Amino acid sequence: MDNITSIFREKKLKLTPQRIAVYKYLESTKEHPSAETIYKALQPAYPTMSLATVYKALKTLVEVDLIQELNVGEGNFRYDGNVSMHPHIQCICCGKVDDIEGLDFSNLNSEVQKHTDYEILTNKLYFYGVCLSCKNLK
Repeated sequence: MDNITSIFREKKLKLTPQRIAVYKYLESTKEHPSAETIYKALQPAYPTMSLATVYKALKTLVEVDLIQELNVGEGNFRYDGNVSMHPHIQCICCGKVDDIEGLDFSNLNSEVQKHTDYEILTNKLYFYGVCLSCKNLK
């Protein structure tokens, strides 16, 4: 909580209860929810908060690097409270998105740098497959 407070103070942004709620929700889950999922989860505690407010809060939290926005190619974005560099995997059947943990991709940028004249700044790595639940349904 101190982290979000100091970042918002430093950026001279208003720290609203809605922004705090969205941030806390993402910090509390390993899921990678859409804005709509976050909105529905927060609705009981924040009945006057609109979906537009959730989108604005997410946009601000992404801009100040407190959360990640994931574009897994399904036409809408997912959000991740874990801002460290890590790959994701998405089930092509149900759309579930998970972190991939335990693999070291820290040298990927330098390896790619050897094969291009670009200065590599960052990367986002996505894998696609079938999750265990969907696999068991077949």
